[in-house]
Amino acid sequence: MQEIAISKFKATCLAVLENVRRTRTPVRVTRFGRPVAEITPPSATPATSWLGCMRDSCESFGDLVEPVGAFKGWTAGRK
Repeated sequence: MQEIAISKFKATCLAVLENVRRTRTPVRVTRFGRPVAEITPPSATPATSWLGCMRDSCESFGDLVEPVGAFKGWTAGRK
C-alpha cells in the first residue's frame, strides 16, 4: 500500500484519486507519520441482467388470448 503525506495529498488530490481508480491500488494518507485515511478503489458491482427484471410486477386475470371488449356493439367490419 502506498503512503502519502496529507499535505501532498491535498495538493494532488484528483491525480491520486484517478491513480487509485486506474491501478486499483489503495493509498494511505498520513499526518505526522500516523495514518489518517485510506483510499481504496470501489468494489466491482455485479452486472445485473435485464431478463426477469419485471417479474412479480403485474397480475393477469382471465384468458390472455380472449378478445378484450364486447364486439356486439361494434359497427366496424359489418356489412
